[in-house]
Amino acid sequence: MAKLGVNVDHIATIRQARGIDEPDPVAAAVLAELAGADGITVHLREDRRHIQDRDVEILRKTVKTRLNLEMALTDEMVAIALKLLPDSVTLVPEGRHELTTEGGLDAIQLRATLKQKIGLMKQAGIVVSLFVEPDIEQIKASHRVGADYIEIHTGTYCDAKLAANRSEQLQRIEVAIRAARKLGLGVNAGHGLNYKNIGPVVALGGIEEYNIGHSIVARASLVGMERAVREMLALLAGG
Repeated sequence: MAKLGVNVDHIATIRQARGIDEPDPVAAAVLAELAGADGITVHLREDRRHIQDRDVEILRKTVKTRLNLEMALTDEMVAIALKLLPDSVTLVPEGRHELTTEGGLDAIQLRATLKQKIGLMKQAGIVVSLFVEPDIEQIKASHRVGADYIEIHTGTYCDAKLAANRSEQLQRIEVAIRAARKLGLGVNAGHGLNYKNIGPVVALGGIEEYNIGHSIVARASLVGMERAVREMLALLAGG
């Protein structure tokens, strides 16, 4: 069965909307783990729009499963990762004006910087994943720069309105999974996945972990975090 990483960024989004101290993403992470989540993901953005430095510091001390830090490829973020030593880092592209991450990292164009930064983090014992499009050349580049994992950007599949387009995107994801595994890369997936669209992706097989945030947090606002996590775990198990 594939693992589930729960992204608690949008618990922090609600908190920051009022500028107070609740709801607490650390408490949400505890509830997610108690419900069976295999890991906790947070994205420490350069503009600190939701998750704050203190959140990551506390999560590093309290997460019992695995802490995955999503971050931009900057000197500041690499320094934070080397200080806090999360279990894994997922490098993502980041734009100040985007609502959420809008696409995959360009591992081809950024190869020199990636190779250097990945080397530093791997020396510190951090597992490094690159958030990339389901594109063969990007996957090959991810392997060449030394990534341990790729996380396939599933947003285009999730946004497809027509059945033919969804089928085409699923095929791209399937080809990407096979290519990555052939190169010895671990394969994760995320972005836009929810309780309605995740089934066909799970059916492909070959994905080790799904990192899901907004959909689980949205569901949790209605039924609670523990139930929301358990419902997603049931879908990963084919239930």
